[in-house]
Amino acid sequence: MWRNLGERTVYENRWVRVNMADVVLPDGRHLDHTVIRVRPVAVATVVNDADEVLLLWRHRFITDAWGWELPSGGTGEGEDPAVAAAREFEEETGWRPGPMRLLLALDPMPGISTSHHRVYVSDSAEQVREIPEDDFESARRAWVPLSEVPDLLARGEIRSANAVAALLMLQAQRLGGART
Repeated sequence: MWRNLGERTVYENRWVRVNMADVVLPDGRHLDHTVIRVRPVAVATVVNDADEVLLLWRHRFITDAWGWELPSGGTGEGEDPAVAAAREFEEETGWRPGPMRLLLALDPMPGISTSHHRVYVSDSAEQVREIPEDDFESARRAWVPLSEVPDLLARGEIRSANAVAALLMLQAQRLGGART
């Protein structure tokens, strides 16, 4: 088992803290290991009666790639992640989701980051704004059939780990006849 003997911060801002950890490997060797510490992430999806999900089409400058994503954002200190997911969904889409239920939790990069994602799902939403508060977050928003998810994945149009996991889980549940 790897053991962390301590960490020192090498960079920090309000979004992220980058630490160097003094790690002891099972064979006794020491190494410096980068640890990226970030706030937990809340992710939201809504599946309507037609088995469509509301997705965001957005460009990520870091990877210089366009793709479909689910609305998401960091949770505030002490904020309920389900509340954060609903807030992010409304801000980024203009739709207010119904009651949110936990779909899954995942750690997309556990070898280097504490980024913990909790994905919530709702079966309903009400449009409350024509133009979302955070309209800059995406180029467009669309209700996309879950049945199209495999083709979107094959074409590389869904790249975000939390969206891939959530959409595949939702599609598998629908195919199996179980509702979330």
